[in-house]
Amino acid sequence: MSIPNIITLGRILLVPIIIWAIASNQMEIAFAIFVIAGVSDAVDGFLAKRFNMASELGALLDPLADKALLVSIFVTLGIWGAVPIWLVILVVSRDIMIVGAVIVSWLFNKPVPMKPLLVSKLNTGAQVAFAALVLAALGFGFDSSPYEALLMAAIAILTLVSVSFYLVEWVRHMSTIDPQ
Repeated sequence: MSIPNIITLGRILLVPIIIWAIASNQMEIAFAIFVIAGVSDAVDGFLAKRFNMASELGALLDPLADKALLVSIFVTLGIWGAVPIWLVILVVSRDIMIVGAVIVSWLFNKPVPMKPLLVSKLNTGAQVAFAALVLAALGFGFDSSPYEALLMAAIAILTLVSVSFYLVEWVRHMSTIDPQ
């Protein structure tokens, strides 16, 4: 178990704490934990690359930690009423579709090589910025609505483009299966 993997596991353990903070209307705490999670993501990535500590486990855990954090925050803020439900459904549905496609690929013994697309990285960046903005606005009481609207539009567009690219690639990959 490498140091980057331990940091990533720590980030996963922050998920229920941040959910508790949001559900308890402790938005300053939620924002602080979100910042800590973001810094830990950067640190574990730096350590893995800089000191050659990258591992297969880390390659699986890191995106899992990111998705667990973002999906949990979006769902909780959606339930809380701070994020429109349509955006929560869009973000969560994309991730469910991707995970579902990966599972189906495994079931057909045709695993899909996992490589994040640039549009997905941009989408994740927009989601992180949006979550940070919403948590900060709720925690520190400022109006962020014009920026939220821009980020929601970016997330919607990037999510739709991203899932379309993944779907096309998955269909292409799965079409190579020999019928029996």
